[in-house]
Amino acid sequence: MQFRLLRSKPLAFSAGITPVLSRKATRAPRLSGGTNRLPERLKKENNNIIVAASAAGDGLYDRLESLATAATNLFPLFVISCAILGATKPSTMTWLPSSLLSWTSGLSMLGMGLTLTFKDFQRALSNPKQILTGVTLQYTVMPTLAFVISRIAQLPLDMTIGLCVVGACPGGTASNIVTYLAKADVPLSVTMTTASTLGAVIMTPFLTSILLGTLVPVNAAGLLMSTLQIVLIPVLVGCALNQSFPRTMAKMAPFSAFGAVILIAVLCGRIMADNSSSLLSAGWPLLCSVFALHAGGFLLGYLVSKAVGVKESAARTNSIEVGMQNSALGALLATQHFPLNPCAAVPCAISACTHSMLGSMLAAIWSRREPEDAIHEEKERRENNLARRKLEVRSWISRWRARTGVSFSLEVGPTVRAWVTPDERDTYSPEQTEFLTRNR
Repeated sequence: MQFRLLRSKPLAFSAGITPVLSRKATRAPRLSGGTNRLPERLKKENNNIIVAASAAGDGLYDRLESLATAATNLFPLFVISCAILGATKPSTMTWLPSSLLSWTSGLSMLGMGLTLTFKDFQRALSNPKQILTGVTLQYTVMPTLAFVISRIAQLPLDMTIGLCVVGACPGGTASNIVTYLAKADVPLSVTMTTASTLGAVIMTPFLTSILLGTLVPVNAAGLLMSTLQIVLIPVLVGCALNQSFPRTMAKMAPFSAFGAVILIAVLCGRIMADNSSSLLSAGWPLLCSVFALHAGGFLLGYLVSKAVGVKESAARTNSIEVGMQNSALGALLATQHFPLNPCAAVPCAISACTHSMLGSMLAAIWSRREPEDAIHEEKERRENNLARRKLEVRSWISRWRARTGVSFSLEVGPTVRAWVTPDERDTYSPEQTEFLTRNR
């Protein structure tokens, strides 16, 4: 009895699984009927190991994805915890250098961009009326609320100045992340943030002159550059990556959202730590006034949007954009242009944490229910993609007929050519192959 060694391709194993082959397994068994069955058996064993390892990897990814999603839904808890730590123990939240705050915001916006495509922005820009509605609400609801609340609460002059400056500011960058978590319209949110920021060059000085009797100039070039660096460029870079590597970015989406939540919570805690002494001495009238300002912005932004016929996802977006202001810009303007009122920046610091906490709680509520219009649009998009694939398949069938000169037949025989070559079949998706099979 003679044995000969087989030369076969090395087995590909993964997930750290190393097979233990006996000496008998490395030799060819006795041939039966002129056929050696060893390669086929080893091939099946190899495939089974690869499938098992792949299933184990998919199971681990699914568990990590579930953990990231569950942690993302705890957004309010993270924000409130960091805010309390920053206010009561500032040293625990001052480890992040102030010079990295803008880079941190930009990194969180990059994570949001990974969930978008350029077609999403094309869709948002195709409805300028929707954008105009949101920007109009931004510069009417919040300034009016700030003025009325400051009069009702009879706040001191410093606090009144700070509250009105916050009300006259554009939308904040954190609103885009809250919009994503609330399952609202992220491209519309980014577009509105950019539009309201550009409009702040005119609207913020105009509104402060009406509310406070003082014209507060805005550095147009600096405001534009900060918007480009923190919002627009990171989002566009994320879109480009998502457009180029859609499958990889789709797997990263849950983890990028969780990362954005952590970054916002850390930023909120750092702001509280920097202003802890002023916040603790502000008093309840100011705290309640800032709370009422942002709560009213969220509420009126949503109700007015629904009243004018805006769809659900856009109404959520308007609510978040109106309720969340660029408080950092407000603090800068209050400090630079009201030097005789040193406490004017305190309402801005309180505002930064208040709208983050309210927005996170609102996102946690809305994230449990998908907007009806978004469900309808997704269904329509899938139907359109299916119709497009059917047209492509019909075109392929026509080209196949023209190339081969063979008509489709149900007869099967040795002289009949294959209805599609193996190389061509490998390029088709399962849906396309199934469709070809049904229509052959």
